[in-house]
Amino acid sequence: MPYTTQLIPFAVLCTLLADNNRIKITSVKDKLKQWYWCGVFGEMYGGANETRYVYDVVGVMAWLDDPSIIPRTIQESYFNPGRLLSLQSRLSAAYKGVMALILKNHARDFISGREMDFSVYKAESIDIHHIFPKDYCEKQGYAKTKWNSVVNKTPISYSTNREIGGVAPSVYLSRIEKKGQVTPAVLDTYLETHYIDVSSCRADAFDAYFLKRAIVLLDSIEQAMGKAVPGRDSEETIQAFGGSLKLEGV
Repeated sequence: MPYTTQLIPFAVLCTLLADNNRIKITSVKDKLKQWYWCGVFGEMYGGANETRYVYDVVGVMAWLDDPSIIPRTIQESYFNPGRLLSLQSRLSAAYKGVMALILKNHARDFISGREMDFSVYKAESIDIHHIFPKDYCEKQGYAKTKWNSVVNKTPISYSTNREIGGVAPSVYLSRIEKKGQVTPAVLDTYLETHYIDVSSCRADAFDAYFLKRAIVLLDSIEQAMGKAVPGRDSEETIQAFGGSLKLEGV
């Protein structure tokens, strides 16, 4: 849960909308989701929040009746592409938000193929680990700002992480295929649920993999927030990531 504090206005909104069953209307739920994710990726609920509670409850309720009245949290929320690099630990709401979006994409365990729903998350000791392992990245001399960022991390079970160890993806994926008795094609589908580009990962092409995953993560963030992430092809972004974070032709 990225923000427990955001649950307070969320609970109020659900209570207000439950009286006439508006909470069950798809368009209402979609707007609540957009407001929630804007709060998460805009990191809007990290300080003194009492005033924001009031503005958001009043603003969201008004927004549901009049689309021209945009709640303050949606108006003010902003996600900078470079933030992906500075998300290095799980203390940040945006870091947790990225992991939540990966799980929301029906992420599957690399070995068992089980979807990481709530029961699996608890039962199989799911934690956040590096896709290109730390030891391997350090030996290759990759920048820590990249390999230790949220772009190179994903929810992985304890047993799968033991198989990964500190070797290149091409090596541990081969181990997993033997351990889990899974074909490469099926394992590829598991990787894709984590927003991992299969070809660059299997080729141990870190830079290409990193750039492609950053693009997909930003696409997912944009979709959740219902608004564009600016600066995806700025000079600053290209210098930091090694390329534009916009899809070709977009």
